[in-house]
Amino acid sequence: MKVALVHDYLTKLGGAERVLKIFSDLYPEAPIFTLLYDKKKCGQMFDEKRIRPSILQSLPSFLRKRPKYLLPLIPRVIEMFDFTGYDLVLSSSNSFSHGILMPLGTKHVCYCHSPMRFAWDWSHEYIEEQGVGSLRRLSIAWMMKHVRMWEQIVADRADFYIANSKTVQKRIQKYYRMPSQIIYPGVDVARFRPQKHHENFFLLISTLTPYKKIDLAIRLFNKTGKHLIIVGEGNQRSALERMAGKNIEFTGFKPDHVVTEYLENCRALIFPGEEDFGIVPVEAMACGKPILALGRGGVTETVLPGITGEFFHESTIDSMEDGLARLLLHEKNYDADSISKHAQRFSIPRFEKEIQASIETFCASYSSHTAFAIKGNL
Repeated sequence: MKVALVHDYLTKLGGAERVLKIFSDLYPEAPIFTLLYDKKKCGQMFDEKRIRPSILQSLPSFLRKRPKYLLPLIPRVIEMFDFTGYDLVLSSSNSFSHGILMPLGTKHVCYCHSPMRFAWDWSHEYIEEQGVGSLRRLSIAWMMKHVRMWEQIVADRADFYIANSKTVQKRIQKYYRMPSQIIYPGVDVARFRPQKHHENFFLLISTLTPYKKIDLAIRLFNKTGKHLIIVGEGNQRSALERMAGKNIEFTGFKPDHVVTEYLENCRALIFPGEEDFGIVPVEAMACGKPILALGRGGVTETVLPGITGEFFHESTIDSMEDGLARLLLHEKNYDADSISKHAQRFSIPRFEKEIQASIETFCASYSSHTAFAIKGNL
């Protein structure tokens, strides 16, 4: 069976890219089609020889680094990929990849990280974050409307959807009106060991962008004076550093082996934003560390309150401070080995097994339905 992989952008290494890496290992001969590719940031994980970038790759670097300016073009560009000769296309989508066009007889399975959030449930927040005047806001709102129209038109192009969480499954049903199967992402929990000790610092690992709510954590730790280390880069870093007290440390981007050391030695992981699944909390739990998280999104399906961490339920300092107080109150009751054992249910081998079984079942069903349809038309 000849397979192709599709991913929206290969311009950073996040949770969706780690899932794509598992797909690329499962199908080592499959080319990877993507809108844009940054070799400097992704070359260590994805071989350039396998990458098939779109025509957007030929644009000046100024535009390649700012894909939001290319948004009106992207729906047409994603449709230009040619999958003639492939039996199966597996897309990894959180924005546009589900909208690819398939030749007759080519099967399309979409692993959906989420329908594009900036066009749907975060549309108002996205426009607000742009910090522009009324006319520009109106222009962005008009563009978002057309993106949503395109999304609904192309929603049924995928033959089969796999959602990365119950949260995302609900969005697929709400916005695409399509059913889906849930398979939680694979996390490399095997590279972590549960640690009972800590070095009395709290840890936050994230890209530094507004929707991650890093500012909320900073305001809380400014108030408590406890030591917080923030690992990650993003366009909000300078603003966040200006608001942070001396007890808050920014490290910038760190490679995986350094991140592992931080996870193994932290007191607890702070997770203030809403994510579709949330790989970092699972990695922290694999180290035996408790989580303080906003009780929304995929993290509600991985963290067990009172056992592997605590939730706060509103994006306010008071609510987050209440959650931190509960976490510290129960700190002696958290068992590192039990927390780590819970994280093992999200392992990569489990994910690979479930993905392969799901695709095999779908392909067998697809073939029988196609044969039935052809026979019915004779």
